[in-house]
Amino acid sequence: MSPTDCRRVICWVGLCLFHTSLLGGCTRPAVIPPEQAPLPPSSAPAPPYVSPQPPASPPAQPPISDSSYRNVWKPAVDPRDWKYIVLHHTATETGSVESIHEAHLQNKDKSGKPWLGIGYHFVVGNGQGMGDGDIEPTFRWNQQMHGAHAGASDPEYNQVGIGICLVGNFEDHPPTAAQLAAVKTLIRTLKSEYRITESRIIGHRDVRDTECPGKLFPMQEALSDRIDRPFAQTPVPPPASTVPTALAERERSSTR
Repeated sequence: MSPTDCRRVICWVGLCLFHTSLLGGCTRPAVIPPEQAPLPPSSAPAPPYVSPQPPASPPAQPPISDSSYRNVWKPAVDPRDWKYIVLHHTATETGSVESIHEAHLQNKDKSGKPWLGIGYHFVVGNGQGMGDGDIEPTFRWNQQMHGAHAGASDPEYNQVGIGICLVGNFEDHPPTAAQLAAVKTLIRTLKSEYRITESRIIGHRDVRDTECPGKLFPMQEALSDRIDRPFAQTPVPPPASTVPTALAERERSSTR
């Protein structure tokens, strides 16, 4: 074989080997990556849906029971035969037992003689001169004396009528919430203790030509059996002042 033929054979063999390597690479099986296994479902159940609930309304106040009140204003002397409760306002924005007492000392009876002092049996403060809702009995209550508050043609409203005065001008605005709670407590206590019927719990205007206790005084609410807030004061009656018997009798006679 000539050198030229040898070279041809070598080139042919090399070319065959090259094609063989190319064919082998194309027919090599493809490598497919494994599929990722799906995550197992969660074994914990979803929490149940709870619909929102509306806020609970506050419980209604129970009716006031006559037996639920202890008469903390019970006087140390024998009680008078009370038959009425007469409600008043001061028609002023400030006031106290002391200031009303001083003012009433300037009043005179039918014979021209001065009063013994404050004509009411109880005063209920509004926070200006007395605590808001504070109840203070006067010497007339502590000594179980007649009142000097009604000025009616019928003397019974003074003689056997308990005068309760609330500080404030209820032609312009109603009593405070504390005053209303206090006077309701006082009315219910006196009504139960002295067997006063509701028809005999009246405003000053019911026995005299006056606007007292004012057009904005809630009379029906004052007589109702429910309260919106508890009466918080723990009243302690002050020491009773002594009024000479002769002066008390003189005034009692003039207010008949």
